[in-house]
Amino acid sequence: MTLVSNLRGVIRGRTIELEEPLSVPDGETVTVTIAYGNKQDVKVLSRSSLEEAAGSWAGDDEELDKFLEWNREQRKHSRPEIEP
Repeated sequence: MTLVSNLRGVIRGRTIELEEPLSVPDGETVTVTIAYGNKQDVKVLSRSSLEEAAGSWAGDDEELDKFLEWNREQRKHSRPEIEP
């Protein structure tokens, strides 16, 4: 299961000092996305903008299939093997 939290913090060298506590166990591996600058410059993908973008493929099934296949192939490289 993947949990996502948007937190604010301050960079201190190679450390990010968070403004609020984080309920992740010590030593847990996380992925960090950094956004900084003016708030107006940072764009967040909302559900409605994603739905609008998905509609742009409505008349192009072949290109959508190519993109989805490419996306599946990219994910295969970043996922660990599942052990039986």
